[in-house]
Amino acid sequence: MIELKARTKISKNVYYYELIQSATAKKKGIVNVVTDVQILANCIAIAKNIYEPVRAHFGLAIAISSFYRNPVLNTAVGGSRYSQHRKGEAIDLNGNKWGGVSNKAIFEFIRDNLEYDQLINEYNYSWVHVSYKLSGKNRKQIKIIT
Repeated sequence: MIELKARTKISKNVYYYELIQSATAKKKGIVNVVTDVQILANCIAIAKNIYEPVRAHFGLAIAISSFYRNPVLNTAVGGSRYSQHRKGEAIDLNGNKWGGVSNKAIFEFIRDNLEYDQLINEYNYSWVHVSYKLSGKNRKQIKIIT
């Protein structure tokens, strides 16, 4: 069992609470915590290899709208049973939430500059879903969900 405090940093600018926070979990009383060392390693890898370069490029904090989801939370939000969020390999970013950078700009920066497994433009850039594999091949697969 892994026990981390909410304010434990998993990368330069990402705290543990950011990878487990969820309005749905709070509303439904779901305890969404990381209990597996490999999942935590995956979360750290995506924070360092995706979130930090995006933040550094734009010089702004970028809202994380979804990160790790345990199976119960993933079901509650209607996520795929194969969702990479369940393995800590996916993060949803929303530059629009706090302003300063568009989700389209985030999408294009990741597409053109970073290693990733999947990059998804969700609902006309309502948010950007990006996944990254710590082990195995990152496919650089691009999808658009309308």
